[in-house]
Amino acid sequence: MKKTLLGTTALVSAGLIAGPALASDPLTVTVGGTVTAGFYVIDADDFGGASFQDTAVKLVARNIDIKAEGTLDNGMVAGVLATLSLGDDWNSHFNNNDATFRELFAYLEGGFGRFEIGGTDGSAFKMHYTSPWFVPGNGVDSPNILNSFGATSVTTGYGFRHSTFSLMAADANKVTYFTPRFAGFQLGLSYTPETTFNGPNPNGLGLVANNTSIEDVVEVALNYAGSFGSVDLGVDGFYVSGDAPTATAGDPEELGFGANIGFAGFTLGGAWYQSEDLFLTSVPVPSTVGLEEEVWTVGLSYGTGPWTVGVAYLEDEISFPGASSDITTWQAGGGYNLGSGVDVGLDLQMSEITGFGGGSWESQSAGLVLSVSF
Repeated sequence: MKKTLLGTTALVSAGLIAGPALASDPLTVTVGGTVTAGFYVIDADDFGGASFQDTAVKLVARNIDIKAEGTLDNGMVAGVLATLSLGDDWNSHFNNNDATFRELFAYLEGGFGRFEIGGTDGSAFKMHYTSPWFVPGNGVDSPNILNSFGATSVTTGYGFRHSTFSLMAADANKVTYFTPRFAGFQLGLSYTPETTFNGPNPNGLGLVANNTSIEDVVEVALNYAGSFGSVDLGVDGFYVSGDAPTATAGDPEELGFGANIGFAGFTLGGAWYQSEDLFLTSVPVPSTVGLEEEVWTVGLSYGTGPWTVGVAYLEDEISFPGASSDITTWQAGGGYNLGSGVDVGLDLQMSEITGFGGGSWESQSAGLVLSVSF
């Protein structure tokens, strides 16, 4: 789930009032992405009479991007991005064993800022900073690979998100506006009419009935990116709210912030997230039991030449009146760049889940990872 921070994208200089919107040349189409694979040795506690695999080959292809982009005669940049993804096998979030288009949206960018419309993550997601990734293709916040048993098996149906990113509107169809960056600051606003689909819904025919999903999701995000001498700083904060489809459920909310500090090859980063009346199944669902979830993470990485190493920690707690459950995960390791987007690395993980009943289950794993970007 690693993302490129939109706030670092330079905005071209163009006016909002445009002349004929004709490109002098056809849009340029590119294909790129990342495929990560790893072989892991795993030691996990038994649970409920079930034992778990002691070796595994993990394969991840989340961002196979087909992009068409070009500069119009009036100076604006226009484009389309379609992102193909293999299914996610962590809990049941966005669960699909087929390769599908996870994102599909169009955009315009100019001196007025950037406007996006379609199925993609919102401003709160794209402008967020968190703990650094140092293992090729994997991190502790929103991991692509996490060798822990499914959280729903020990938490009576409530799955851990293991992420400080906003997921209420996921990649549902939405509109988003990003301002130009002024003195290092940028504001992002997103609106999602309804979240019946957690990915793009390209069919323009028909209407969705009211009160079938979380509706009217509004995202407000602000971040800062700048440098002070040899120190790089990035900070963000976001707030997300939506309307529950029934009167028996509370209106869900998300709140979070994150920060990165870079100096002399070191990156120190962390984030905090809290949600109310929201939990994730195959789609985000409002809670009827006063469910709250709090996640925080911190990590430190160091890069020099082709080498990157680091350590990171994440804690995720789900609670409702009278009960709570949590998962904690440590990750250590690093990677070596062989050149041309090819990285190899070592991924060490240790997770512990504490169930609502008070029992705890641990898993440890070590893996050799190969990640290829193209």
